[in-house]
Amino acid sequence: MPVITEIEDLKRIYRRRVPKMFYDYCESGSWTEQTFRENSSDFDDIYLRQRVAVDMAGRSTKTQMIGQDVSMPVALAPVGLTGMQHADGEILAAKAAEKFGVPFCLSTMSICSIEDVASNTSAPFWMQVYTLRDDEFMQNLFDRAKEAKCSAAVITVDLQLLGQRHKDLKNGLSAPPKLTPKSVANMMTKVGWGLNMLQTKRRFFGNIVGHAKGVTDPSSLVTWTAESFDQSLNWDRIREFRKMWDGPLIIKGIIDPRDALEACNVGADAIVVSNHGGRQLDGALSSIRALEPIVDAVGDKIEVHMDSGVRSGQDVLKARALGAKGAWIGRAFVYGLGAMGEAGVTRALEVIHKELDHSMALCGHTDIETVNRDILMVPRGFSGDWD
Repeated sequence: MPVITEIEDLKRIYRRRVPKMFYDYCESGSWTEQTFRENSSDFDDIYLRQRVAVDMAGRSTKTQMIGQDVSMPVALAPVGLTGMQHADGEILAAKAAEKFGVPFCLSTMSICSIEDVASNTSAPFWMQVYTLRDDEFMQNLFDRAKEAKCSAAVITVDLQLLGQRHKDLKNGLSAPPKLTPKSVANMMTKVGWGLNMLQTKRRFFGNIVGHAKGVTDPSSLVTWTAESFDQSLNWDRIREFRKMWDGPLIIKGIIDPRDALEACNVGADAIVVSNHGGRQLDGALSSIRALEPIVDAVGDKIEVHMDSGVRSGQDVLKARALGAKGAWIGRAFVYGLGAMGEAGVTRALEVIHKELDHSMALCGHTDIETVNRDILMVPRGFSGDWD
């Protein structure tokens, strides 16, 4: 295995090994990609306060997220098409998360199905759902998640319509992907990726095909996808979803304090401060800038997590210090998965954990539960003072 010291090392290997179509799907945002870039770069504006002569022995990053014990405040975010980044990608990522002791969240638009992941893991995982029109499909999805013993449902609320991602359009990346001579030629250069894909039977959207009414092939999936996303979504509709699922509920895609308060009112157990990784509304505030005002607005009414832009353990530490109970990683684990399969996801988690653990200690803390805003130097106006 090559020497991996940071997430960027995994990204470089990932770019070499995975077809351009799927690399670009992961590594892109909508429109000009301003929000995509600032999700990561805005972390750099926050500095850590070093403390010395502190006993650093006996450190612990263990905590809880929605009542579940975790080895560190990190979850693997739902990422569509993960099974095209590496054969059986969702299964491999879930196995790595289970062994490391952090939650894994499966996307509705995954290649491996809920049942695939459940039959290959023993730890409960989280299930992400979109706000679709089809009540029968939605109830069935929640029921399948319950049957698979998923420990939480995650409702993504920021995808009523799709933000334009230029790279995906140019690559023919859709549901399902539209292969072109150029993309096929590129795939043929990724020999390891191709050999792995030939050895799996999972190459299509396992949570949809055979479960959504009338979806039996790629052409019918295109029609279903175009008609299913509900542009008329409102909070009453989310209350209906809450009735379909009686377990812990997380609402993902909150970027404004007013929406955070609405999420409290519909009976959610947690929210994820997220702008969909910069893939929806370009020009929106980065998640790390939006985090603290939302934490202040909800107080102890609901548990707050965040995602978008997290690429290091220091990012996790900063998010935690600003009030997030946990940080979700998407691209960071996908880099590892595409680079080296399950071992790459494990390596990504190891890198993030080491950075989190050491940085926490150098800030004068030995327990993640004691970390607070005092470890940070935050610029004035970082999260507010907007006209």
